[in-house]
Amino acid sequence: MVCPEFSHPQSSSPMAKPRNRSFWCLPDAFLVFGVAFLALLLVASFWSFFTPTPNFEPTVTDPPSKLSMNPVDCSESGFGVNLKSDPKDPTFYDDPEMGYSLEKPVKDWDQKRAEWLKHHPSFAAGARERIVLVTGSQPKPCKNPIGDHLLLRFFKNKVDYCRIHGYDIFYNNLLLHPKMGSYWAKLPVVKAAMLAHPEAEWIWWVDSDALFTDMEFKLPLERYKNHNLVVHGWPKLIYEKKSWTSLNAGVFLIRNCQWSMDLINTWSGMGPMSKDYEKWGQIQRLTFKDKLFPESDDQSALVYLLYTEKEKYYDHIYLEGEFYFEGYWVEIVGGYENTTERYLEIERGAPKLRRRHAEKVSEQYAAFREEFLKEAGNGKGSWRRPLITHFTGCQPCSGDHNLMYAGESCWNGMVKALNFADNQVLRKYGFVHSDLHDSSTVTEIPFDYPADEGPW
Repeated sequence: MVCPEFSHPQSSSPMAKPRNRSFWCLPDAFLVFGVAFLALLLVASFWSFFTPTPNFEPTVTDPPSKLSMNPVDCSESGFGVNLKSDPKDPTFYDDPEMGYSLEKPVKDWDQKRAEWLKHHPSFAAGARERIVLVTGSQPKPCKNPIGDHLLLRFFKNKVDYCRIHGYDIFYNNLLLHPKMGSYWAKLPVVKAAMLAHPEAEWIWWVDSDALFTDMEFKLPLERYKNHNLVVHGWPKLIYEKKSWTSLNAGVFLIRNCQWSMDLINTWSGMGPMSKDYEKWGQIQRLTFKDKLFPESDDQSALVYLLYTEKEKYYDHIYLEGEFYFEGYWVEIVGGYENTTERYLEIERGAPKLRRRHAEKVSEQYAAFREEFLKEAGNGKGSWRRPLITHFTGCQPCSGDHNLMYAGESCWNGMVKALNFADNQVLRKYGFVHSDLHDSSTVTEIPFDYPADEGPW
């Protein structure tokens, strides 16, 4: 990229009229000319004062440090990757046999992805830690009058989390496969995202009705280094209880590799695109006695694979149960106030946590906070912030909900959770919601509130 340079128009300076005859021997003429010359000199002086002569030469200043001596590469992003280089070397993108749809299985994906990274070395560095978050919603406007507003806030919440941690995010509101609707719609999107982002090691699917409620927490990727899929679940419920709710498929982290491509191919084969879709529904109901509806669903399908082919899948799937990888909202939202107070109590005794700071360095303060959270616990009964609060059973767009609770409890719980999460973001901008039930008002907070007080 060539950065534009500015140039100034050239202007001519006034020139004295040439003399045609000698005058030094003629006193009168000399006097007249002298007066005229003096007048011209005064005019020129005033002209220079009010109209400074443009500087036509480039200004050169000494660099303040060695870092500034290097020319700026306008092609690089702020994350050290080259966004304007795509070499002509052929990659899988040039293969006409490749396809994004579920009907076209991908083969040799690990080699194809490695080849792409070889031709894009700026992306290779840090690829093991790179995450793309994927989410989405339905193609049409919501039936619930406040549904679209809630979905917007749920999406904003995910954007906030990704911005804080430097993740990319993709929001899809279309059916990428005409038959794969409802809870099955995620699989075509995840596969397409894997192909669209060979630079990313992980694709993180998060349902539209799930939101981040610990904006500081980062996934412990090192824990998952020998696994290809991470879901919230419990082995005992799979292999002893045989429950279709032994895991939750609404939030999962999947590695961008051939194993995952094969899993998606097998997994989606139990969905509506399959000619055996009704048969799979019957098999799932016979296997899982607590499954009450007849249709094959993505969650029961994944549990079925784990249950019936344990040797093939179990060692590759991490069932995360040590923290709220996603947590059931009913057991979470009532504890937000207590969690807020406990965190404030920590900050009252830790000035370094009260210190105002740029949003970009939030992860450092998360690391500071960890030493004070050792006794907080994780999961149910903990006063630690849950990573994700999942409004399972509440459908913000359609307005439908589980009959176990009233619809108002769903929508009120969502507002409370959204404000709880939003406060963690707003504090970096100097404001908070004083009331978690009121989204319309905020309170300004001081740069360092007194140790015996909170920011609100």
